[in-house]
Amino acid sequence: MPSRERYSIGWLLGAALGLFLAAPLSADDVQEASGEWSQMAPLPEQRTEVSVATDGERIFLAGGFKQAGERSATAPRTLFAHDPGDDRWEALTELPRGVNHAGLEYHDGRLYVIAGYDEATFDPIDDFHIYDIDADEWRSGPAVPTPRGALATAVLDGRIHAIGGTTYGREDVGAHDVYDPQSDEWSQLATMPTPRNHHRAAAIDGRIVVLAGRDDTTFRLTTNEIYLSEEDRWEEGAPVPSGRSGVAVTVLDDWVYLFGGETFAPEERTFDEAERYHPEEDRWESLPAMPTARHGLDAAAVDGAIYVIAGGPEAGFAFSDLNERLIPDD
Repeated sequence: MPSRERYSIGWLLGAALGLFLAAPLSADDVQEASGEWSQMAPLPEQRTEVSVATDGERIFLAGGFKQAGERSATAPRTLFAHDPGDDRWEALTELPRGVNHAGLEYHDGRLYVIAGYDEATFDPIDDFHIYDIDADEWRSGPAVPTPRGALATAVLDGRIHAIGGTTYGREDVGAHDVYDPQSDEWSQLATMPTPRNHHRAAAIDGRIVVLAGRDDTTFRLTTNEIYLSEEDRWEEGAPVPSGRSGVAVTVLDDWVYLFGGETFAPEERTFDEAERYHPEEDRWESLPAMPTARHGLDAAAVDGAIYVIAGGPEAGFAFSDLNERLIPDD
């Protein structure tokens, strides 16, 4: 979350209790993996709370906040595309509406911008914008059934899933809505067991892995809940080794990768942790730390490399144009 909202003493005490009750994995439970980080062409603008997607060749980035003052921001509408082969960015189009903490997914030649917060506010919206890349045309799709921001999204079996987030009154929801492009309709699926926000999701092998986030007790959830599509049910996976929120998640080969994040209690800081989860084996590995700790970032994998883009180096309102690439060794 780029601007820290005002929390009550009771809320902060609850956050501290949540940290105490969380049970992160011990060092013996997490193996180490290797990889190499490098700096790539920076994003043309410094942003945070962005949304990223890929078609397997290019990386698309939309939404978020752009700094407009020491503690204020605007919602930039330019949608950028990055070509990893040429390591360059281009401005692709303009969003119909400024949005932050939204979902962004690619499927079958189209980009889907899903819910989020309106412009530079924390007002949840139910907007659903669809961009035909080849035609360079936007259209408004059917409204997301549950308006929310700071949600998690994923594409599985050709359908777009919107999971969790916060809605009106800053209420966390576990709502799980799915959009079918064939029928152009939304429907509801099994609710995520832990209502939360500032989490991320990734689809892999017929399931959706939803990691980390925050709720009304802690900024540092270690929650790992896995949606099984064929059975329309959730199960619990091995907890995240380093609980945090405002993270980035992507998939490469058989692994779900988790990067960065922030917390405000008991201390205020960002995370440089890079970890990966193997759903089949239900285990975690740690990776070399990110060169720059940050939150409000996002990530995508192309040709065996992972690009971790934008986000705030400090907790709260902070911005960057960073584009750091990880190439795992295996």
